[in-house]
Amino acid sequence: MSHDALIKLPIEDIVGERFGRYSKYIIQDRALPDVRDGLKPVQRRILYAMYNDRNHFDKPYRKSAKTVGLVIGNYHPHGDSSVYDAMVRMSQDWKYNKPLIDMQGNNGSVDDDPAAAMRYTEARLSHLSHRLLDNIDEDVVPFVLNFDDTDSEPSVLPARYPNLLINGATGIAAGYATNIPPFNITEVMDATIHRLYNPECSDDDILDIIQGPDFPTGAVVQGKEGIRDIITKGRGRVVVKARAEIVENKSLKQIVITELPYEVIKSNVVKKIDELRFTKANEGFGDVMDVRDESDRNGLRIVIDCKRDADAQSILNLFYKHTELQVYYNANMVAIVDRRPQVCSVMQVLDAYLEFRREVVLARSEYRKAQKEKRIHIIEGLMKATSILDEIIAVIRQSNNRADSRDNIMKEFGFTHEQASAIVDLQLYRLSSTDIFALRDEFAKLANEIEELNLVLTNNDMLNAMLVKEFNEIKKDFETPRRSSIEDEISDLEVDHLSLISNEQVMLTLSRDGYLKRTSLRSYGSSQKDILALKEDDVPIFVGEVETIDNLVFTTTKGRYGIILVHDIEEARWRDIGSHMNQYLKFDPDERVVSAFTLKTFKTHMVLVTTTASGMIKKTFIEDLEVKRTNKLYDVMKLAKGDTLVGAHIAHESDHLLMFTRNGQGIRIELDDVAPLGVKAKGIIGIKLKTGDTVSCSVTHHNESDVVIMSERGQFKRIKEGDLPINNRATQGNLVVKVVKSNPHYIEDVLVGGIQDDIMLYNDHFSTLAVKDVAIMSLDATFSTATTETDFVIVHQPVYVPVVAKPSVKSEPHDTPMKLDI
Repeated sequence: MSHDALIKLPIEDIVGERFGRYSKYIIQDRALPDVRDGLKPVQRRILYAMYNDRNHFDKPYRKSAKTVGLVIGNYHPHGDSSVYDAMVRMSQDWKYNKPLIDMQGNNGSVDDDPAAAMRYTEARLSHLSHRLLDNIDEDVVPFVLNFDDTDSEPSVLPARYPNLLINGATGIAAGYATNIPPFNITEVMDATIHRLYNPECSDDDILDIIQGPDFPTGAVVQGKEGIRDIITKGRGRVVVKARAEIVENKSLKQIVITELPYEVIKSNVVKKIDELRFTKANEGFGDVMDVRDESDRNGLRIVIDCKRDADAQSILNLFYKHTELQVYYNANMVAIVDRRPQVCSVMQVLDAYLEFRREVVLARSEYRKAQKEKRIHIIEGLMKATSILDEIIAVIRQSNNRADSRDNIMKEFGFTHEQASAIVDLQLYRLSSTDIFALRDEFAKLANEIEELNLVLTNNDMLNAMLVKEFNEIKKDFETPRRSSIEDEISDLEVDHLSLISNEQVMLTLSRDGYLKRTSLRSYGSSQKDILALKEDDVPIFVGEVETIDNLVFTTTKGRYGIILVHDIEEARWRDIGSHMNQYLKFDPDERVVSAFTLKTFKTHMVLVTTTASGMIKKTFIEDLEVKRTNKLYDVMKLAKGDTLVGAHIAHESDHLLMFTRNGQGIRIELDDVAPLGVKAKGIIGIKLKTGDTVSCSVTHHNESDVVIMSERGQFKRIKEGDLPINNRATQGNLVVKVVKSNPHYIEDVLVGGIQDDIMLYNDHFSTLAVKDVAIMSLDATFSTATTETDFVIVHQPVYVPVVAKPSVKSEPHDTPMKLDI
């Protein structure tokens, strides 16, 4: 080839044009169903090949391989596996509401077992699939040439019912995908009849008839809005959950599952349940003893054995969450309408189907009318021939052959070509007097039938009556009760995790740098209790005995808080550092823990008081801290740029807040005067700071008698609570320590208590300092040495929030905190 004959084109143009042609083909002729008969081309060809080969439902089964060969050789030149797979799917009653193929042999299972090879199985058309093919020989649908122009095939089947809605469809094309749920055949036929008689009916009318998808595997469909979207828009999402019941026996409880969501593989569900039983026993599955698949030919049955005292409903809800016992079904009803893909609502599918069915019935009526007119024309000739029988016989005797006899009869007696042919071919015994009466009866019958057909062709009411009659026949012959039940609301799968946890006492530690662990009391009891394993320069924030069903709530320097169930914290030995907070939620590298407390429920009358280095304060109800997701940190106080959280305290609304600055200023505020704010609020001014000063510590005061202040050098002073006057908010407060300019002390921490209490100290081990051993001083005094320990920090007593509903009277007795056993 010369270079002059070459056509040069950009590669993107060539690829684009070829891919466009390929896409058009797989959209129109492979992956998407036709809205009229609800079939893809391969399915249509399989059914037509079986029908054409007289492989009918009332005939013996034939080898599947024979059908596959017919389809490939005559209509569908693709791989035999794709044809056989489509054939098998149309026979599976867990995939199709009404299977179109009746297969004998292993055609797969709900465990996703493959079907036996095509040489082993036998098949024939199902009874219902004949209703898709009825009248196909009566010139009712267009036929096109097959792939090699040696035969013809229908471009669509006559379809006496809207198969697209009854059996649904799935498919992936280029740029399009379809996922049409199956609906109940009785409801669909009722809706079809209603739409035929009421072309202006509303979506609500259809919704009153079609309750929602009806899956062959049953189960429970939830979501009224999703069902409405599917039916009215063609797109929507519903929840499909397994049908289960809880059975209580003397020795155990059983969860019995009898129906699974559509297209969920049973063996995978059983396997997943068994995996969860072993791998996540500490997350609520520990009370599951066994899982068995007891399914047989009578139906599906999965049995989960639970302990006698287990919360079976919570366990079932956990399985709904973690397995395919509950799935989302996303409907996307795309079908080919007028050779183009289109998202169709149920109403649009019904309209397209009814228009097509009218055309089929009219074409069938035209065909039948023409056939009857031909027959009645021949009967007229036969009846005329009986009166001149002898003359006709004489003419035939004088003729040379059949054609000559026919031509002579036409010429002599004026018969038409068709009539003369029928007379020549007629056996003489048929012209007896008895057969003449039969001809007259047949003539009368044909005349009446032609009149009826004329009415169907010319009268719309008669056409509708004919359609409804056939629809009612389908409904009567194939009526099926609904399998899937409908629930308007989607179940909130509330899981009482606490009921699934074996409660026990454990030691819990949390450090400033975010390391935490829970330790069994056995490990704690056999260890050196005054030694706590920590990273270098880290200090403990929370050390105490708690229960595994408690919630640990902590605050950070960035004004955020987090919640972790104690049971979810990784268990470690007492001498281990523990795991970092990042294992449970995202914790910034420069973020530090400020305080922590535990509670069993957020329903309490207590409040959380937070303070910042810039002097801001905020009061928030504990119940406002409750969240559903505990895998991230949430704002507890909105901080200004450069500000940090320095204190977070549990208190009653009637308590007082004490704030102390680094340079010795202190303020006492009544919390009654502080309005409660939401978690995302910024807060209000608590203390007005002098230039260069910051808040270093804070504490809430209930009815304690003493206030102990510690300097950054580890020295103390104790003042009586009555010596601290109550101040207005947003003032500078009072000086609480003597300022020595040559060698100043800076306030580092504060606590409140009584003379019977101890102060817990930590450097590389725990030690205690009695409150009574700290000298009482006036506000204008400096600090004094109270202990020989050095380089220590104060470890505040752990706070346990009581479970008390919010009262109308704010003042409540303060709950006595538990102390660490050192």
